[in-house]
Amino acid sequence: MKNLDVSKIRETRKIYDESISATRSLERPIWLPTIIVGVLLVVPALQFFGGYNYLLHMLLYVMMYSAMASSWNILGGYTGYISLGHNVFFCIGGYFSGLILAYFRISTLITAPLAGVVVAILGFLVGLIAIKMRGPTFIISSIALLMVARILFDNWDFVDGSNGITLGQLDMTAQWIKLPYYYAFLVIAVVTIYTSYRIKHSKFGLHLRAISQDEVKAESAGINTWLYKSIAFAISAFFVGACGAVWGEYLTFLRPNIFIILLISVNMVLMCILGGKGTVAGPIIGAILIIAFNETSVAFLGTSEINILSTGLIMVVVIKFYPNGIVGTLARMKKLPRFLNWD
Repeated sequence: MKNLDVSKIRETRKIYDESISATRSLERPIWLPTIIVGVLLVVPALQFFGGYNYLLHMLLYVMMYSAMASSWNILGGYTGYISLGHNVFFCIGGYFSGLILAYFRISTLITAPLAGVVVAILGFLVGLIAIKMRGPTFIISSIALLMVARILFDNWDFVDGSNGITLGQLDMTAQWIKLPYYYAFLVIAVVTIYTSYRIKHSKFGLHLRAISQDEVKAESAGINTWLYKSIAFAISAFFVGACGAVWGEYLTFLRPNIFIILLISVNMVLMCILGGKGTVAGPIIGAILIIAFNETSVAFLGTSEINILSTGLIMVVVIKFYPNGIVGTLARMKKLPRFLNWD
């Protein structure tokens, strides 16, 4: 009799879970991401009608930062560990594939996944050490990682230190040279965002959010927080490393001061905070808004302190009225437009 009751409970629970899942799938605008990807796939066709290199560059740039912000969100948003040293993985990925390109003439478009794997392994090892720290201590340790990496790369003779290495270009005309990198970043962005979505709706993601809410209680509930945080660190590093690999060849040179600067990590954090840390759509919205605002600001104000000041003021105003980010705050207020409900 007892076994029968347990069986009925499990069956009822399964039906309930399936109904909830079906309801949520109806609420989520699955068609919108599909349309966006479809449009992005055909945008390069505009090159047949004129020069749209700037448009392709900006879309490529947005896709790269959408991928990196979504990747950072796995650690900083779901797990609650704010890292300001993530661009170290961006740099290592760039140098790993860039050196293979320089010495063996194998494009980073081929080696980017391998660079991601190498960076993920390194991220896991770093995570085993750094994740033991919590709160402000972890943030400071991530900045220390950034500073140590900058000193190492600036003085590493094998990669010509701060002078960097020049990489070759693909044998393509200026009109079409951006296309391989455009589609590479589109693939990376789609895979990263989908991975972020799957993690959030998995048991693994549930454990990460439990760690974010209360790590001590999560440990007492039997969650191996040390292992889960390290895995999240590795997954987060993987996509950032892959982006760095493609970005290096796209720029045609490797240099520490284009990878290991605090602004890159800060941008990942700000994009997540602005759009909504811990949400799926938030980092994408944040990447679009920050890049669009920066480009507009530079066009009208130039690359001066005024541009930096205006960016800071915008962030203060947005955080004032949207403390949980645009997506997060609207969701809590139950005013989130359906097309942004990707969670």
